[in-house]
Amino acid sequence: MLELAILGFLADGPLHGYQLRRLIAHLSGHARPVSDGSLYPAINRLVRAGLLDRRTEPGASAAQRHTLSLTPAGRTELLRRLREPDEPDITDGARYFTILAFLSQLPDTADQHAVLRRRLEFLEQPASFFHDGNRPLRAEDTDDPYRRGMLLVARATSHAERSWLREQLA
Repeated sequence: MLELAILGFLADGPLHGYQLRRLIAHLSGHARPVSDGSLYPAINRLVRAGLLDRRTEPGASAAQRHTLSLTPAGRTELLRRLREPDEPDITDGARYFTILAFLSQLPDTADQHAVLRRRLEFLEQPASFFHDGNRPLRAEDTDDPYRRGMLLVARATSHAERSWLREQLA
């Protein structure tokens, strides 16, 4: 998802590495911080693959700055990743939100809706953090106030997301 975020943000225009890092940090939040040890190797992989272009420019001080931009091959790869997300990209909330953040880059509404339909289908399956055998437990099935809280928040979030998805698909 880090590579997708890099490609997605650069689809809006060239950025310096530190600008890109800040944008990705805002998108991923505090739960999944982005370290330089993961960001810069990902950038280097994308440059080597021909998906990004890196230009060196003089910096404000003695240090040089690198400006990154998306190549035509990078745009093609971004669109492919958005059009054909893997199953974990649909089922994991944080990964799905990265897809969603850049879904408007897909020029075809039918492709956008196909991704949204996959997410909606996933959300409409019975799910729970806790089970009694094979049966998912609902908030009403537990006396533990913290587990009940988790389940209630998850239910409300899922309901809100399903409503939004149905509205977008209508």
